[in-house]
Amino acid sequence: MSLVRNVGTIGGLTALSRVFGFVRDMLLARVLGAGLAADAFQLAFVLPNTFRRLFAEGAFSVAFVPMYTRALSSEGGEDAAQVFANHVLAVFVWVLLGFSAIAMLAMPGIVWLLASEYQDVPGKFELAVHLSQITFPYLGLVSLVAMLSGVLNAHSKFAPGAFVPVLLNLVLITGIITGYYLREAGGTDVTVAYVQAIAVAVAGVAQLLYMAWATRRAGVRLKLSAPKLTPDVKRLAMLILPATLGAGVYQISQFVDTFFATSLEQGSLTLLKYADRLNQMPLGIVGIALGTAILPMLARHIQSGDMREAQRLQTNAVEMATLLTLPAAVALAICAPAFVTAFFVGGKMTVANGAVMSNIVIALVAGLPSYVLVKVFQPGFFSREDTRTPVWIAATVLVINIAINFYVVPRYGIVGLAGATAFTSTINVLALYTILQKRGWFHLTWKLTGRIARQLVATVAMGAALWLLMPLMADRYGGNVIERVWSLAVLCVSGLVVFFAVAWVIGALDKDLIAQLRRRKRPPRPVDLSE
Repeated sequence: MSLVRNVGTIGGLTALSRVFGFVRDMLLARVLGAGLAADAFQLAFVLPNTFRRLFAEGAFSVAFVPMYTRALSSEGGEDAAQVFANHVLAVFVWVLLGFSAIAMLAMPGIVWLLASEYQDVPGKFELAVHLSQITFPYLGLVSLVAMLSGVLNAHSKFAPGAFVPVLLNLVLITGIITGYYLREAGGTDVTVAYVQAIAVAVAGVAQLLYMAWATRRAGVRLKLSAPKLTPDVKRLAMLILPATLGAGVYQISQFVDTFFATSLEQGSLTLLKYADRLNQMPLGIVGIALGTAILPMLARHIQSGDMREAQRLQTNAVEMATLLTLPAAVALAICAPAFVTAFFVGGKMTVANGAVMSNIVIALVAGLPSYVLVKVFQPGFFSREDTRTPVWIAATVLVINIAINFYVVPRYGIVGLAGATAFTSTINVLALYTILQKRGWFHLTWKLTGRIARQLVATVAMGAALWLLMPLMADRYGGNVIERVWSLAVLCVSGLVVFFAVAWVIGALDKDLIAQLRRRKRPPRPVDLSE
């Protein structure tokens, strides 16, 4: 199965999840706005969700998938891989239970570390603690989901793992609607927040049940047994520890951002998370899809000693990443006021909130290509079981990020916080590439460099067109539903047409790669971009 097809499968389902995620946040913004209950819930959702990305989908996945793939390729084949997975599962379950129990007991201290300023608002700190204790079991449930997803990914079955976020969003949307009617029947915003927290935990159960079914359907039978620290389990643990930083610098920065955002005026954390939803749309579809698809494929090429195919695979991934993120970043930056107004402003979300949120979006998307390229370059290390190098890079970047935040947050507020995240992500990408290139593991070719340069030309042309169009429909972005839909449709269609038309004419598109996107089978020969 080709990289393009895998990315298409994952990206398509992730796009579906992001659509439901948009609906979720649009509803929540209108129901809760950016007040006390909204901030408390956002913090309660940040905690398990960031740990999920950091440990389960980050450190654990990048360490587990190559080891599981190697077991599949060994003489023992399926049997050896299943034994390894069972041993990991037996230990992993107890680690998750213990960590979750300790975290829930220590939640008042955790919330105080991240949001001590909430104590200045009556009831806000206590609400954040209670909601966080309700949502935190989601981490254990979704971590098991991530393990089952890794098993299926190693078997080139990417669809189930990419679909589970859809279940989360469906359950949360149901929770928002339920909370809204309970509030109308005499409840408060706090009622809505409690219902949402319960919905997070329920979603974790639904996701685990679905992935357990999908795994058995794929013929993989995992069994829970007594924990045993085998040599492979110990090696996995040693890889996970440094990978926690190496694979999760973006997630770790979320905790840093949360700490600084909670020190600002009420509603800042909520606006930051809503703005990040727009940033996460292309990041999730492109970045997660590329990172998920490339890791097991790259591991197989490296383990077989086929360095040429490894170079080709990462080159294709870089080209796809820039092709999709460069225009997305520019379009989001220029059209941020339109998107924010159309999607989020209304109900309890005020126009003033929308103006601040637009500026946050502009600052965040400045780093969009970097966020995605991090996910392309990191597998170059993880597939070789080198999780130490990204640790040093991540630690350095994190220190720089914190230092910058201490300077910019008091002066530029929440927008400065978002800009610092984008800037330090770019530093992270440059450092990762420099080391990959020096070690001879990956290098930019003249062909790829030229194509990226032409993509930039097409992006500039698209940006100019959107800049001219934006003021022409300024009154429509906040109008009725039909006006909002058609005005955004005009912007999106115009931007796509201009970008791809210019890109096609000047050769910014690889026609062989486009052919793969249109086919659903392996092409007769690989696309060679390493010349």
